[in-house]
Amino acid sequence: MQATYTVEGMTCGHCVAAVTEEVKAIPGVTDVTVTLEGGQLTLTSDAPVDFDRIVEAVAEAGDYSVA
Repeated sequence: MQATYTVEGMTCGHCVAAVTEEVKAIPGVTDVTVTLEGGQLTLTSDAPVDFDRIVEAVAEAGDYSVA
């Protein structure tokens, strides 16, 4: 499965790396792509990932939110 979200608050490459690392750690996630421009987060997973789990992972990475 693939899903795309918008992450708000990222300002640099470090932000992208932190969000990528935290989202990749979610069980079942097989691939993550995060782009600074536009704040796109695309994840691929074996099964649907609970939106609240994605929000938690992004918040763990820093002062970011998922829209």
